[in-house]
Amino acid sequence: MRKKAFVTGEFYHIYNRGTDKRVVFNNNYDFDRFLQSIAEFNSVIPIGSIYENSFIDHKLGRPTSKLVNIVCYCLNPNHYHMILEQCAEGGISEFMKRLSGGYTKYFNNKYKRNGVLFQGRFKSSHIDSNEYLLHASAYVNLNNRVHKLKRDKFRSSLDEFIYKSSKEIFCKKDIILKQFKSKSEYEDFVKEALDNMLTRKDSLKEMENLLSLEA
Repeated sequence: MRKKAFVTGEFYHIYNRGTDKRVVFNNNYDFDRFLQSIAEFNSVIPIGSIYENSFIDHKLGRPTSKLVNIVCYCLNPNHYHMILEQCAEGGISEFMKRLSGGYTKYFNNKYKRNGVLFQGRFKSSHIDSNEYLLHASAYVNLNNRVHKLKRDKFRSSLDEFIYKSSKEIFCKKDIILKQFKSKSEYEDFVKEALDNMLTRKDSLKEMENLLSLEA
């Protein structure tokens, strides 16, 4: 049981890594499957499984009430970051239970393994101000830069924020982008903000914890 319940309408930085710091995304197909899980499990009405959901004729219509709004994300080989806004009571906990459980089942099936995949319960940090939200979005959207990853070793929603070519379209970008004159202004902001955070990381306890994900 968490010390504080997630509050509907509030934003949270959610993150976790593989158990024993193991790789949880081996290739592009694994990244795609996790992103598909993010999209499909985000429904107040349970879908059962992605396999079961594939047989539903979505043209007939389906309730679209969401558990959470996904603001941004970054998937790295052995850990992930997301910023979520809770939309329904208990939404974040239910969403993360489905996401972690569903992806673990897929991963274990594919790689012939058993047991837990992620390191315990996911971690969370309440984003209690707009300034914090903007800077957290910079940290998440450019988290691959923290770990100096090559293009094929991560997936980030920055492409969805900045470039029209991105195929992932489930982020609520306007929560962030409406505060900037243009996408390019936001791009400049996240790069400068991340550089400042990394420069000051020794004095930021939370940032030290986050940067230790791959230590």
